[in-house]
Amino acid sequence: MNIRTAFVAAPLLILAYGVIRIADGFDGERGPGLAWTTGHLAFMAALVLFVPIFWEMRRRLDRNALATAAVATGVAGIACAFAQFAIDIVVGLMAADHAAMGPLFDQVKAVPGVSLAVYDAGPFLFYVAQFVLVTQLAVRRQARVWTPVLVFLDFTLPIIDRDLIPVGALLLLVSFVQLSRGGAATPRHALAHA
Repeated sequence: MNIRTAFVAAPLLILAYGVIRIADGFDGERGPGLAWTTGHLAFMAALVLFVPIFWEMRRRLDRNALATAAVATGVAGIACAFAQFAIDIVVGLMAADHAAMGPLFDQVKAVPGVSLAVYDAGPFLFYVAQFVLVTQLAVRRQARVWTPVLVFLDFTLPIIDRDLIPVGALLLLVSFVQLSRGGAATPRHALAHA
């Protein structure tokens, strides 16, 4: 898969996760089952695609120190989020029904450090890194000025209500489509000489 495709596929996979998650809740509870597993696998695939996306953003930023630190932070966040989704899938496969999932999650979170690293703080590193990278691209005029705003909304809307994940994913798609093309805002003087 080339990098242009990754920029488009990652938000679409997050969108798929958000839609599947909503559909999974139509019966009043989420998981376990096919929808639970499929949705989580879609998000995990998106996370995998963010690794080359982050490396590409770093390349566009001339591999500067801030971009390098952001990528390292982002990859750590991806690993934490990936672990969370993997745990969710395993719990879903082990549980006979939704009620049985709670005690299994409690056992996982009781392991020292797991709750903080995998659920409470670790995954946010992924979003912080993403915001830092797109903000740098916007400052350098390699992305539209509104790109950081859309990326920020993508990860804050689900904090307000997790059913807004599809809306955030669509905003991310809009910002990433222009990044997939190179994302540079064309200066007016360049248009005058075209």
